[in-house]
Amino acid sequence: MTEDKQKVVIIGGGIAGLTSAFYLQKAIQEHQLPIEIQLIEASHRLGGKLQTVVRDGFTIERGPDSFLARKTSMIRLAKEVGMDDKLVPNSTGKSYVLVNEKLHSMPGGSIMGVPTEIGPFITTGLFSVPGKLRAAADFILPRSESGKDQSLGQFFRRRLGDEVVENLIEPLLSGIYAGDIDQLSLMSTFPQFYEVEQKYRSLIMGMKKTTPSQPKQPESKDKKKGGFLTFKTGLQSFAEAIEAKLDPRSILKGHRVDKITKSNNHYEIYLNNSETITADCIIAATPHKVTQSMFSDYSFFDPFKSVPSTSVATVAIALPEEAIKNDIDGTGFVVSRNGDYSITACTWTHKKWAHSTPKGKVLLRCYVGRAGDETIVDLSDDQIIKIVLDDLKKTMDISMEPDFAIVSRWKNSMPQYTVGHKQRLETILGRVKTELPGVFLAGASYGGVGVPDCIDQGEAAVKNVLDFLNVMTKAKEAVHS
Repeated sequence: MTEDKQKVVIIGGGIAGLTSAFYLQKAIQEHQLPIEIQLIEASHRLGGKLQTVVRDGFTIERGPDSFLARKTSMIRLAKEVGMDDKLVPNSTGKSYVLVNEKLHSMPGGSIMGVPTEIGPFITTGLFSVPGKLRAAADFILPRSESGKDQSLGQFFRRRLGDEVVENLIEPLLSGIYAGDIDQLSLMSTFPQFYEVEQKYRSLIMGMKKTTPSQPKQPESKDKKKGGFLTFKTGLQSFAEAIEAKLDPRSILKGHRVDKITKSNNHYEIYLNNSETITADCIIAATPHKVTQSMFSDYSFFDPFKSVPSTSVATVAIALPEEAIKNDIDGTGFVVSRNGDYSITACTWTHKKWAHSTPKGKVLLRCYVGRAGDETIVDLSDDQIIKIVLDDLKKTMDISMEPDFAIVSRWKNSMPQYTVGHKQRLETILGRVKTELPGVFLAGASYGGVGVPDCIDQGEAAVKNVLDFLNVMTKAKEAVHS
């Protein structure tokens, strides 16, 4: 570190860390700031969960496969790194819920499983008559206690009953977080449902009033564009495009941070190769347990030790088109926990993302593992593939062996925002601000698990760093003047 330069160290080269490095470098270049950046990543590649396999004409995502188009920070970053021309929307189609060995169409007008149209809800075979009557109690039930966090399960069970939760809401929501909805925090995952209930009392009426009605499209018109986007070259190519914009001298791969301590107005960062780096400012874009371990001298990070993370695996199966005897019209299904299935969801990727699959081929992407049912992730590839194919054959009548299959394991990679997450995080961040000024956190463990959420956190961390260093500079100037 040169005397006149302030040093910012970013730990973790996933999307939050990459975003931080990109926007910090941009600010330095645009405003000629005397700041030096160092990005440290324990593995030998950047991009974290953004991993793509390109093989035999297939584009297969190992981690996330897309992002919500309405979350614009990712589109903006794609433009900045010259990737916006590679963005493609998903093709829409019917989606299903697998309950009691049968695929049921997702009821029209349901938002995350909450009905906004009464007709499709009344006619669906997903619920029994008593289950539907229980859900109707939402129209008369009082609001939840104001301002108090509760589990998603508790909130939705109280409003709509067990059957609607188990056959529709749980398969959808646990698919996003790979979690147990009876442990996940309402306020940290879907606060909008709480806000709707507080304002309108009835969740169903509130969702109906707050959901913009979609104009009916004539059947002949192309209505294929969906609400998700991805890159036709794969999400890994997006991470690589960001990395390509960074000064390679600022990137240190294959080095793990073992410990961080505060020393006067600086931080000493101890690496696993016995090297020490001194920093004025740190962005810890690391999972919560890694963050706690690095800052083990500071007990206020200890609550992170008890925050669970679940393990999941994705299984991509490539097949010839003729292998699927029972071709179902749609883009995929989620699975109710009540059935005897190991898979939690299946996407017919070739139908959802046309660019992903060569002509004459089929690509199925299945998910296994969730809170309380993670042992499957530890099985061998062959065992997992067999289990997944056995599950698929119950609904799809697959007559041939796959061309190939790819299993991607994500061990302890899905942070669980359990009840009280927001309050816990606020308490920890309050202590960090007073006792470790200049340290900022970003990433899936903290303020949202989606790729755009991590980008937002990376951007926010850069703003915090620049504000902090600006104050430090002014304080030094005041001392010397």
